Amino acid sequence: MNAGPTHLPLHAWHVAHGARIESFAGWAMPIHYPLGILGEHRHTRAAAGLFDVSHMGQIMVRALAGDHLAAARELEKLVPVDVMGLKPGRQRYAVLTNASGGVRHDLMIANLGDFWYLVVNAAAAAADLTHLQEHLHATCTVELVSARALLAVQGPEACAALSALVPAVAAMRFMDAGVFTIDGTACFISRSGYTGEDGFEMSVPVAVAEDIAERLLSHGSVQLIGLGARDSLRLEAGLCLCGYDLGEDVTPIEAALDWAIQPARRTGGPRPGGFPGADVILTQLERGVARKRVGLRPEGRPVREGAALFADPTSDVAIGRVTSGTYGPTAEGPVAMGYVPISLTPIGTRLFADVRGQRIPVVVSVMPFVPHRYHR
Repeated sequence: MNAGPTHLPLHAWHVAHGARIESFAGWAMPIHYPLGILGEHRHTRAAAGLFDVSHMGQIMVRALAGDHLAAARELEKLVPVDVMGLKPGRQRYAVLTNASGGVRHDLMIANLGDFWYLVVNAAAAAADLTHLQEHLHATCTVELVSARALLAVQGPEACAALSALVPAVAAMRFMDAGVFTIDGTACFISRSGYTGEDGFEMSVPVAVAEDIAERLLSHGSVQLIGLGARDSLRLEAGLCLCGYDLGEDVTPIEAALDWAIQPARRTGGPRPGGFPGADVILTQLERGVARKRVGLRPEGRPVREGAALFADPTSDVAIGRVTSGTYGPTAEGPVAMGYVPISLTPIGTRLFADVRGQRIPVVVSVMPFVPHRYHR
């Protein structure tokens, strides 16, 4: 018997606030509230939005021998990023790679002093936990955190809203992370997010999550935001969604994530390679790739994920595909991302997407479609 989607810890609270609930990645998620997707998107860009992202997996990694750097060294065997160089109180975007250099999943890694705190994708949480345990069990404890909710407040008024509860967050920079207390309760907070705006993500005990959410919502600038606006916000910001823009058959270099591989892990660095698919990825860094993820501006109407891309309106040979696409309220028009041959990546290149038998013109465009406003 199908048990149905898993409820978020604050499920009843969301329903009481008028959320429309739908299944996503095995979870019953708020898609939007009475304000609607368009209104929620615009409110986040103009003020502050409160998101419940408790479906994401939270994992703690600790070295068995108490050697914090030893745990970082082991993590570097699974990701192509500089974990050992990540200072306490800092966070870094990373990808788990496979033997062919493809992206298993992406994640965030934070150094919280005596443990490493990882946030992994919702649909991948169980698989990532197993993957980490299989490779790290001899040297580390790898524990799924099950009694904490994950909330995010995003937008230009996010700092004002959260600092009313935790004044110290006002001094944080983009990708800072730390353990803070709210009324004596330990919360893991990072200055980061998935919208391109300034903002914070906070891991809080389930027992106090509703109270904290209500206190944030009581700030005049904050509105509840659902999964629908979260998707349009991240797409305008040019941010990837695993399973759409990233996958086992896409390398981080093809995905234009070169910036996420620090010099220490590249050829000539102090700790080059040593992660799955390193030979493929490091070769691509030096020699280039045959295809690349690009931004696309469809003309006239949105083009959704899965649409085939063609070099001209009459060709029968697809040269790429759209991986994400929607209407961008702040960009004031359709926006999309996709993969095309490297020869077709120059800005301004005109391509055509097949939408139910019609060829829709799309133009290769600069990303992000809306400038990032991180607090650096």
